[in-house]
Amino acid sequence: MNRTDLALLVDHTLLKPEATTAEVIALCEEANELQTFSVCVSPPFVLTALANTSPAVAVATVCGFPSGKHETSIKAAEAALSVAQGVNEVDMVIDVGRAIMGDWDYVQRDIEAVREVTHGVILKVILETAALSDEQIRQACLCAVRANADYVKTSTGFHPAGGANVNAIRIMSETVAGKLGVKASGGIRTSEFALELIAAGATRLGLSGTRAVLNGVTANDSY
Repeated sequence: MNRTDLALLVDHTLLKPEATTAEVIALCEEANELQTFSVCVSPPFVLTALANTSPAVAVATVCGFPSGKHETSIKAAEAALSVAQGVNEVDMVIDVGRAIMGDWDYVQRDIEAVREVTHGVILKVILETAALSDEQIRQACLCAVRANADYVKTSTGFHPAGGANVNAIRIMSETVAGKLGVKASGGIRTSEFALELIAAGATRLGLSGTRAVLNGVTANDSY
């Protein structure tokens, strides 16, 4: 995999609560330069991102972020607003506590409600895998499959339990069995780790330090 191939798997991400408009514009300009697949920004910055990305760069946002502890109707409303503004992708956070409790009906209904308002855009489901057991990861993935999501995703990057790891990616990839994409995010700071996650089954990466990761991969003629 060369640098261009890797860039096309990256959601170039800025979700810190103290992010400013200037920082989001800089993120978009860097994504345009690096030719990443997308930028991922907080909901108030969707219009800013749409105005500052090239047509080749998709715009993603989040809902129920970062805790997932929002009423389902609030998650759906937040996602619906972003869709109305023109976003291309939505990354939603499940209620991790419900997953730990084994309340899979709730988890699935939560995803389904957001799916209902996101037709025409990509829906990724953030599981917060570092806080879940292997079996809980499997069951959460099955909920996402049944709810017709497009991706399952490891992490918000904000949970104290940690971010992406190879074991979680393998479980997610095996469980969705090609029916959904698999996004690794949280704590990916080197090209070696990024490539290891891809080898384990990741089909998209959420990165904030994208340039540093790409700089560890051999450049092709376009760079």
